[in-house]
Amino acid sequence: MIPARYQGYAFVAITMCIWGGFTITSRLNALWHISPWDITALRFLLAFCILMPILLYKKDTAFLFKKEPFILAMLGGVAYCLTCYSAFHYVPAAHAAIFLNGCIPLCTAVAAWILFKQPFDRHTWLSLIIMVCSILLMSVLMYQATGVAFSFGDALFFISAMWWGIFTVLLRQWKISAWHAMSGVAIWSAIVYVPIYLLFFPKHLAEVELPHLMMQTIFHGIFVVIVATLTYIEAIKRLGAFKAGSIVTLAPFIAAIIAVPLLGEPLSLAIVCGLLGMGVGALQPWRWFRKDSLAQQLSAQKKQS
Repeated sequence: MIPARYQGYAFVAITMCIWGGFTITSRLNALWHISPWDITALRFLLAFCILMPILLYKKDTAFLFKKEPFILAMLGGVAYCLTCYSAFHYVPAAHAAIFLNGCIPLCTAVAAWILFKQPFDRHTWLSLIIMVCSILLMSVLMYQATGVAFSFGDALFFISAMWWGIFTVLLRQWKISAWHAMSGVAIWSAIVYVPIYLLFFPKHLAEVELPHLMMQTIFHGIFVVIVATLTYIEAIKRLGAFKAGSIVTLAPFIAAIIAVPLLGEPLSLAIVCGLLGMGVGALQPWRWFRKDSLAQQLSAQKKQS
C-alpha cells in the first residue's frame, strides 16, 4: 500500500502538469487563432457530454436545481473562462502567472473579507505588501522600457483572479463536494453559455486546423475541468490545503519560464521582478520554515468543519 503522503505528491504532480499546461495551451489558442468564445463553448460542451450521463446514471441530479451550483458556474465557469482566455490573446504567458495566479490568493482574501468579514492574518498582510511592491517595481520598469505600465490583457487577468477569488470563497462557505462543484459548474456553464454562443457570438472554427481544435477541446474539457479538479482535492486530503496549494501554485510560474523558449516569448527584467515578487507573495515560503505550519493548518480546518 502506497503511503498517503506519496499519493498526495503524485496527485500534486498531475495537477501541476495540467495547470501548467493550461497556461501554455491557452497561449497557444491565441497563436492558433482559436477564439475565447469557441474554446469556452467546446470546453463546457465536452464536459457536459461526459458528466451529464454519469449523473443521470447515478440518479444524482437533485443538487443541480439549487442556486449554489448555478452561481458558481456563472462566476468560476463562464465569467472566468471568457476573461481569462481573452487575456491570453493580448499578453504573453508570463503575465498570466503574475496578474492571474499571483493575484488569486490576494483576491480570495479580499473576497472573504468583503463577503463574510473574514479578517486578514499576518501572512496575508505580508503577502499583500510583497505583491504591491513587486507590481509597482514591475510597472515602473515596464513604463521605462515601453511607455506602458499595464495592458488590457493584464486587466483581464486581474478580473479573472477576482472571479476565481469570489468563486473560491463561496465554494468554501457553501461546503459543496468536489464532485458536485465540478459537475455543477460544467453542466450549468454549458446550459447557459452554449446556446448564447450559438445564437450571438462570432465563430471561427472553420479557420482552425482540426488537430489543434481537437487537442485543445480534449485538454480543456477533460483534463482541466474534470481531472485537475479531482486530483487537486485528493492532494489536499493527503497533504493539507497549504502544502498542496503552495506546491501546485508553482506550476503557472514554471510554465511562464517554459514559454520563453517554447513559444519564443520575451522575458524582460520587469517580468522577472513581477514573477519573483508575485511568486513569493502567493507561495508564502516563510511558512515552510515553521515546523508546526501544516499541523496548525490542519487543526484550523478541523475547527472550521
